[in-house]
Amino acid sequence: MAIFKTLLASILISQVIVILVESDTMVIKNMVEGPSPNPSPSPPTINCDGECSRRCELSSRPNLCKRACGTCCERCNCVPSGTNGHYEECPCYANMTTHGGRHKCP
Repeated sequence: MAIFKTLLASILISQVIVILVESDTMVIKNMVEGPSPNPSPSPPTINCDGECSRRCELSSRPNLCKRACGTCCERCNCVPSGTNGHYEECPCYANMTTHGGRHKCP
């Protein structure tokens, strides 16, 4: 009977040790990997063709205006309101310049 009690106690102790080692492994794994970051939702994309058509409707060179506006819109994902100015609405659009230092975006 004493052997049975010793065997049962040994099995229980070994089970407790296995559970503790597994939980310790999970804690260490989470510390190394860190919490999984939630992917931030991508900002909604705008219709660059439509926005640039609106922006360039009064331009004397509409094709050139739409091409430049399209490039800026694709990079910045925004086009200022109106047909001219309003650069404060879209800082990325306002900060793009040509090699000569002029505004790239109409």
